Amino acid sequence: MNRIHSFAHATLDLLLPPHCPSCAIEVPTQGTFCAACFTALNFVTAPLCQACGLPFATAADAGHDSTCPNCRAYPPPWGHARAAFLYDDASRRLILPLKYADRQENAAVLATHMARAGRTLLAQADLLVPVPLHRWRLFRRGFNQAGLLAQTLARRASRPMCLDALVRARRTRVLGTLSAADRAHELAGAFAIRPSRAGTVPGRRVLLIDDVLTSGATAAACAHVLLDAGARHVDVLVASRVPDPRWRQGPQAELA
Repeated sequence: MNRIHSFAHATLDLLLPPHCPSCAIEVPTQGTFCAACFTALNFVTAPLCQACGLPFATAADAGHDSTCPNCRAYPPPWGHARAAFLYDDASRRLILPLKYADRQENAAVLATHMARAGRTLLAQADLLVPVPLHRWRLFRRGFNQAGLLAQTLARRASRPMCLDALVRARRTRVLGTLSAADRAHELAGAFAIRPSRAGTVPGRRVLLIDDVLTSGATAAACAHVLLDAGARHVDVLVASRVPDPRWRQGPQAELA
């Protein structure tokens, strides 16, 4: 069986040579980056905030509790958040084509590095749950990128997954241009537990999956819903993390 599998892969590589998922240059193995694109990626590694996953410039910045000042002042509703990459030009070349150009094969590439970054969270999780899209956005796009990531991670880590545990109860504005406080306000009441899935959450340690963590408003809104539904604990695992300087500006930048 292994020989057949290897032969199939070799045949596929011959017919469709592997390409770098970022720049499309030919590479030796499917799903790997060329040297230039790999070097350009900013992997999120320690030292980092144990709560929100924001990397520190130096180990000294982590302090005694490895928690950033914002998370100490405004603790998020989840326990730990981890990201594979910083959100920058290099990671955008993977994430934006996945979301807007139907490059669904990028989900497997991103999930590989998410599994590395979130190894401990995956091992502890009882259930993986993706952040949902509103039904009209899902209809137009044809798939939920967070759902693809959750499915791939669940299969690789052999963890249970519920694709539709959460629903978007109402449509929301595009969050990209909103402040952290406006994002939190816009998302208030936007998520709910799907009634038919209410029994899947109570007592379980849930790992929430998404593509990008920006202000944390979306993850926080989902975490609150999951905890209110009886989840024992919620962690967050994303493909990329946006360092947001607005969080340093006091109460109006609360993660909430």
